[in-house]
Amino acid sequence: MPKLRTLPFETAIIERYRRRESSVEEALVEMYLAGVSVRRVEDITEALWGTRVSPSTVSELNQKIYGQIEGWRNRPIEGSHPYVFLDGLWLKRSWGGEVRNVSLLVAIGVNEERFCEVLAVAEGSKEDKASWTPFLRHLKDRGLKGIRMFVSDKCLVLVESLEEFYPEALWQRWAVHSYRNVWTAVPTSKVKEVAAMLKAIHVSIPVEKSPLCRSKIPHP
Repeated sequence: MPKLRTLPFETAIIERYRRRESSVEEALVEMYLAGVSVRRVEDITEALWGTRVSPSTVSELNQKIYGQIEGWRNRPIEGSHPYVFLDGLWLKRSWGGEVRNVSLLVAIGVNEERFCEVLAVAEGSKEDKASWTPFLRHLKDRGLKGIRMFVSDKCLVLVESLEEFYPEALWQRWAVHSYRNVWTAVPTSKVKEVAAMLKAIHVSIPVEKSPLCRSKIPHP
């Protein structure tokens, strides 16, 4: 800092009383969330900046981001969402030095302005009733309403749970899943042609009258 008696000086790079730039903290959090161990984070920071970041610092940053995540997960759902898409994703997760598969349950809603919004993401042991039921109850408690239709794969335990929490809503299977069933019986050379026909038929039929749409639990 230059020794100026009459003029104040503050750096424009790092705020006063801060020892690190915010982007550095974000990088530390991203490394940890990506599965990098605390010991490895210390080694990386020493190689880059010549200073080791202590485990307590990494822990404090993680607690901060976890608080923001929990705030987002429990936020009230405002407005109506006529269409809600539900699905489960399988991702890799680092846990106790091992990499394991973990199921993430995801809900994406289309609001009245036709914008998509990620409504909820939650970890489930697997895509079963014990995972989907609390997931849907959480959506209901947060205020999810105005639903005309749910769209998901043909998971019977999920559809049964939908009947329990939203009996007035319609249900439709993912169109692409139905298309794939048809393509298994179509010669490879005709798949593109048949796909174009299926899409044309699908968009020409009102949603409520679509053969993919049912108001009751589908049977296998």
